[in-house]
Amino acid sequence: MSWTEIVIEVARAHAENLSEALMEVGALSVSVEDADEGTDAERPLFGEPGMEPEEAAWEHSRVVALTPEDADHPALVDAAAKLCEIDAATLTYTLRPVAEQDWVRLTQSQFEPIHIGKNIWVVPSWHDAPDPTALVLELDPGLAFGTGSHATTRLCMEWLEVHAPRDLSVLDYGCGSGILAMVAKKLGAAAVVGIDIDPQAIESANYNSSRNQCDIDYFLPNDYVESTGPEHFDIVVANILSSPLKLMAPMLSNRIAAGGALVLSGVLARQADEVIAAYAPFIALTVWAERDGWVALAGRLDSGKP
Repeated sequence: MSWTEIVIEVARAHAENLSEALMEVGALSVSVEDADEGTDAERPLFGEPGMEPEEAAWEHSRVVALTPEDADHPALVDAAAKLCEIDAATLTYTLRPVAEQDWVRLTQSQFEPIHIGKNIWVVPSWHDAPDPTALVLELDPGLAFGTGSHATTRLCMEWLEVHAPRDLSVLDYGCGSGILAMVAKKLGAAAVVGIDIDPQAIESANYNSSRNQCDIDYFLPNDYVESTGPEHFDIVVANILSSPLKLMAPMLSNRIAAGGALVLSGVLARQADEVIAAYAPFIALTVWAERDGWVALAGRLDSGKP
């Protein structure tokens, strides 16, 4: 089956409403792009975590609606314009054919094996491991965060590789796909627990761990409180974002065993000092490594021994 895209250039004020109207009248999907892309007038539109832009539109926006090839495109544009109370005569648009493709194969081609640290490979199921003797995780892109492609995940994985948790207990708080928990287990951890507030993440992590033959227990926060798992861990890893990490400082610090380590990521370099300050009453943290503007913070809890 083939499709046709309707491409409409509009001002920022109309981009969001027109996008919603196009979906209501039968578009299969709608996206908004910078109509000045590739020119000197192009402007980036992004926000830092917790500071995302209120609307995904540019002063000069391009609304792209995907439709069936045989759709009545003039009627569709007219209907969308009426919903937005826009004079359809003022909307100029072009039609752009979209050829039939093997979308599964195309999507898969965008995800290659990822080499992390010295000896870790994250490999999608449709690829062979480049080095079968390495620490290999079979992991497909999914709904839960964590495929190893993001700098924050890589930093935590690299820390675990350098400080292999052999025979130790590890807590992965905010486990997402379970990737950090699985790395810890494959590096010899005796007991690994993953916790996440998202039930879908727990489902994803359980599935991934089963595929990778990793014996790991995953819980929602309240479920773990009611379980009989360890109260304290030799290593606590949390790859989230700076705001929740600051709020969780007392709780996460209280999960660390005497002499144990805490590793935090999801922190922008400019946020490092404020996160370190939030944990200072409990544990001394320093910047362990930085990548692409993100940092991993790490520290060890005083064992209390002289």
